[in-house]
Amino acid sequence: MRVLIPAAQFSSSISGLQRHALTLVHCLLQQPQITEVHFVVAPWQRLPITSNIPESKGRVVTHTAEMSKDFLSRNFWYYRHLPRLVNLVQPDVVHLSYPVPIDRTAIDRPVVATLHDLYPYDIPENFGYPKVYFNRAILQQCLRSVDAITCVSDTTLSRMKRYVSHRTWQKAVRIYNCVEPQFQCSDRSPLPEWNGEPFLLSVSQHRKNKNIPLLIQAFRHLLDRAMIHPSTRLVIVGIAGPETSRIQQLVAELHLHDKVIFLHGISEPELQWCYRKCELLAAPSSIEGFGLPVAEALLAGCRIVCSDVPAFHEIDTQHCTFVSLNSDAVENLVGGMASTLSKPRPAPVALAKFSSQSLGAQYLDLYRSLLSPSHCSSSPENSIPLSETELSLQSANLFAGDTRK
Repeated sequence: MRVLIPAAQFSSSISGLQRHALTLVHCLLQQPQITEVHFVVAPWQRLPITSNIPESKGRVVTHTAEMSKDFLSRNFWYYRHLPRLVNLVQPDVVHLSYPVPIDRTAIDRPVVATLHDLYPYDIPENFGYPKVYFNRAILQQCLRSVDAITCVSDTTLSRMKRYVSHRTWQKAVRIYNCVEPQFQCSDRSPLPEWNGEPFLLSVSQHRKNKNIPLLIQAFRHLLDRAMIHPSTRLVIVGIAGPETSRIQQLVAELHLHDKVIFLHGISEPELQWCYRKCELLAAPSSIEGFGLPVAEALLAGCRIVCSDVPAFHEIDTQHCTFVSLNSDAVENLVGGMASTLSKPRPAPVALAKFSSQSLGAQYLDLYRSLLSPSHCSSSPENSIPLSETELSLQSANLFAGDTRK
């Protein structure tokens, strides 16, 4: 079976969406029935992505999608040029690594899309107005058009019910993100001028739902009350986003410019170094589709403090300290972090349900069901095409410079 995975996305650093695409490839390679995986990246992703593609023994073919980095160009490529690549490659299944606009009438084989979250509805601030309405339109058009939807968690599958038709929701199944122990760890610190000082860790894009300002305020309180060593730093690993300016302003207001370290684009071994050396991982998100850093931190044996949201409970219910964001969220986070830091570092936690072997088998079963005669004879949900007006020069002006999916 041949699978085409388009993964072209705006970030030139490894983001959560790109990590999902890479682990999807890894899961499929565990199945001998998958003979080829065709992996599509943008020109600015070639080096960071191709250097992280799993060992494939010739079973992975990489394609570069010729596009510009702006919002309109990327979405035009998926709608106009993806069908041409499908005709060239002739895969059995197309698996979109995240929702994008597609011309379903021009693709004559099953199409699957991974749904990570419902952020265009749940956290519109991540996109800004009026851009969020365009993202919602793309999300709805894609989900209506594909043959199947793989949700990365039961949380995402459940929330999907609120925003799509019953017919669309019936096409969805839950297949978790793949998260496995990583054995490569850097022997060098990615932190600038690090001399063994303790540090707290956050792995978060600069987005509204990640609550990075809340974490920074809690960190200031921990320092002021001498609840942590005065040399402790807060390390935030993640790409810039709509909250970056607010975060930087808060760091300045709280006089933490020498205490808060921002990193992005670090390698997987460097990220593992951060997990293994940090005092704890903090994840105070208001909402999540999955929660990859929490799962990775559990596998690495981290102390973990996270918000009391369904996606984190779905990953683990026993080894994390959950804090409420209701009432006094800062004080709740301070208390949770202080109490967790007083405990010994835990042993790594096994998370078998996120293994590549298990998830690869689930993907293969889904693909087979889509290729079965009974499915092929049924009519897919009608695709609602994007009109030329919707992708007009006016849209290009509106979305110029946008850096979100």
